[in-house]
Amino acid sequence: EKSQDCMYLQYCKVCQSYKAPRSHHCRKCNRCVMKMDHHCPWINNCCGYQNHASFTLFLLLAPLGCIHASFIFVMTMYTQLYNRISFGWSSVKIDMSAAKRDPRPIIPFGLSAFAASLFALGLALGTTIAVGMLFIIQMKVILTNKTSIESWIEEKAKDRIQYYQTGETFIFPYDMGSKWKNFKQVFTWSGIPEGDGLDWPVRDGCHQYSLTIEQLKQKADKRIRSVRYRAVEDYSGVCCPVTKGVKTFFTTPCTEEPRIALSKGDLILATRGLKHWMYGEKILDSAADGGIRERGWFPRKCVEKCQYDSETDQPVDGEKKNR
Repeated sequence: EKSQDCMYLQYCKVCQSYKAPRSHHCRKCNRCVMKMDHHCPWINNCCGYQNHASFTLFLLLAPLGCIHASFIFVMTMYTQLYNRISFGWSSVKIDMSAAKRDPRPIIPFGLSAFAASLFALGLALGTTIAVGMLFIIQMKVILTNKTSIESWIEEKAKDRIQYYQTGETFIFPYDMGSKWKNFKQVFTWSGIPEGDGLDWPVRDGCHQYSLTIEQLKQKADKRIRSVRYRAVEDYSGVCCPVTKGVKTFFTTPCTEEPRIALSKGDLILATRGLKHWMYGEKILDSAADGGIRERGWFPRKCVEKCQYDSETDQPVDGEKKNR
């Protein structure tokens, strides 16, 4: 509504509009999501402003249901096997034929039912542990009024300040200082979260665009730190390339972020990387604004560092620290 606010906001090239504070673009949903936490493949949707409470309750109720199922499986196997095990001096004998002789069980408990119950018990316990850990992670970010993405932004802010020794202090603007107040931002009796998803209450000393200003600083820092590489080998963009070495095959990044196909001679701006993989943006157009770029992972052995930096055309050695 205010044109002067554009200088504080990020612009989404896909949606062709400015992003509201705490909003992020989801590649899977192909839209910007208010207060986006992450995209969950299990619900085939993003977890954000409208459904953060519902998703967290799902993470709570799923382990509770699995605990209930585990109790049923354990008690079923115990009661069915109790009268079928005879203990000898040197061996234990299990008589599974008792299911045919004893007409009391509604469903005969044979060897196949025992194996199925044991397998289901393992799945229930595994789901309890895995989803329970996700619930704990979600509660940690909710009690600080953050999202998973904003926690990562805060870590990058600390890294940026330490890297440049600016002496500034980044204060997360949406943490109200009270876990109960932060909890009420997500969970309400009506089930409808507070606010409209655009304007948020902020703590003293901050304003609505404190986080977006930090994001813009990080994007500028990302362009400065990026290093220009040139592709020396073709890469098809597959997740686990067989022809790029055993170590590259087995150390593929465990992330939903895409891979980018490379042709010999392509230019890439690398922003981060692992030992055998790198993440960057492939330059597809040499327009004045940097051109249209395709982002993703690619094998490190497929590229070599260019002599000059991509953004400033200055020598890399002596100008930047190796990351």
